Amino acid sequence: MRSQQQAEHNVKVWNRRNIEISGVKEVDSFDSEEFLLQTSMGYLVVRGQNLQMKNLDLESGIVSIKGKMYEMTYLDEHQGEKAKGLFSKLFK
Repeated sequence: MRSQQQAEHNVKVWNRRNIEISGVKEVDSFDSEEFLLQTSMGYLVVRGQNLQMKNLDLESGIVSIKGKMYEMTYLDEHQGEKAKGLFSKLFK
């Protein structure tokens, strides 16, 4: 059983081609250009080209992605319009 403390969240990037993210609670969606991850620090969007999931271990909260990364963005509550646009795009 997990403790009530917030899971540690880290992002490691090697040469913009390999990404390891810890503290992932859920993978909401992904394709070759965009991953939407729910982390212990909020939603994280990773955008790039030829993105592929290398490893997914939700029990330990680690996701590994390979491909060329262009952008990483956190969607905070004060960015409501941006998040709303992203979710409406996803659920059309």
